[in-house]
Amino acid sequence: MSPAISASRVASLVGDFDRSPAYAGLADSLRLLIGDGRIALDTRLPSERELTEALGLSRTTVARAYADLRDRGFAESRRGAGSFARIPGGARSVLDRTLTPRTGDPHLIDLNCAAASAPPGVAAAYDAALAALPAYLSGHGYYPAGVPELQQAIAATYEARGLATTPDQILVTPGALSAAAIVALGLTSAGDRVVVENPVYPNATEALAHHGARLVAAPVDPGGWDLEAIGAVVRQAAPRLAYLIPDFQNPTGHLMSEAQREEYAAMLGRSRTIAVVDEAHQALGLEGQRMPPPFAALGRDTITIGSASKTFWGGLRLGWIRAPERHLAALMRARLSIDLGAPVLEQLVLTRLLEEPDATLAAQRARLRTQRDALVTALRTSLPDWSFQTPGGGLALWCHLPRPLASATAAEAERRGVIVSPGHVFAVDGGHEHFVRIPWTRPAEELEQAALVLAEAWQAAVASPRQASRSRITVA
Repeated sequence: MSPAISASRVASLVGDFDRSPAYAGLADSLRLLIGDGRIALDTRLPSERELTEALGLSRTTVARAYADLRDRGFAESRRGAGSFARIPGGARSVLDRTLTPRTGDPHLIDLNCAAASAPPGVAAAYDAALAALPAYLSGHGYYPAGVPELQQAIAATYEARGLATTPDQILVTPGALSAAAIVALGLTSAGDRVVVENPVYPNATEALAHHGARLVAAPVDPGGWDLEAIGAVVRQAAPRLAYLIPDFQNPTGHLMSEAQREEYAAMLGRSRTIAVVDEAHQALGLEGQRMPPPFAALGRDTITIGSASKTFWGGLRLGWIRAPERHLAALMRARLSIDLGAPVLEQLVLTRLLEEPDATLAAQRARLRTQRDALVTALRTSLPDWSFQTPGGGLALWCHLPRPLASATAAEAERRGVIVSPGHVFAVDGGHEHFVRIPWTRPAEELEQAALVLAEAWQAAVASPRQASRSRITVA
């Protein structure tokens, strides 16, 4: 049975919409609510009569608004059943074949991507950005460092966290992976060593090594960072860069303490190693906790990479680099050898989101917290012999299996319609067959079903272990 939303709830959500004409304003408001998820897909909308009374409009106005929704693909009406929220083309029509195998399977549960759907507020930010776009159309549209108002908005986020930052220190890029590639191109030469955490987000390390740098693995244990072991690696390797994820590390979910950041920054300073700090998950604390200071506040030569993809939406393909002034010229030269700037419309969208981020982030965190808790409960019920630490934020669990059957379990799960990433995907030089990464970025009911399927897959892998393929898996 489809969920329903009351007329009073819809009235509170649409608020003071544009009434010239009223049917168009109501239709636009409803379209935004459906588009950004505040009215969920397949939800039964209030009847025309109910919404007429709740909004104090004429029946004709509401009927024309519903007709507009149907014409645009945002609603479907069934005789005798009512009107239901839809997305043009259907949810499955927009799946990607690289990140999501078997896109034709309507029952597939994709836990390969640690990326959530857009929270409420993103669609409205696009509308606001479209209204602002004409002011930019008379120019050439190239902003290699970023649209100035977005540079200012990003710099303000660091200022609010206690890290003095000027807009000139910000370089806007088409995503965090582009940012990592620019850093590698600008600051390393072929053969230079780059220390990377192990396990780690694999796409970032590929970007760092793309121009010939040599990756050196530094351990991140199931309990956190072993700074003594990392220090030994740094002293032996004498690296040019060290890539680290101190805020809800991907894939382990660990959060580096302030004391650890101070020790790590001092260690890198002594070796003259530039820290490249990935803060993609920094804003995703789910417990209302006070976050440690930015790593760059403790290590002055730190280059920080940020991203809109995990915080707001993966389709908002924007990242950025915050760099000390002495590195800006080299980074700009590298940037100009790759492209001339990120899309202006998306930069205007992100500017609007950063101007008043609290409501959007609160909704995102609340949803992720509910989904995380549902996944934790489901796994503890269905797979009590798997172990994990519940992170205070981020997007995924790093689950330890009693036997090194992660690849076999993932293969069995995929045959049953659940996609997960085995641990070897996150290994710098092989291993981690005791681990799988399970994001909590899908609705709670899908996560609960996935846990049941994973339990079946685990039992099958244990009963008949076989060598699973280790072909390249693309994760997000």
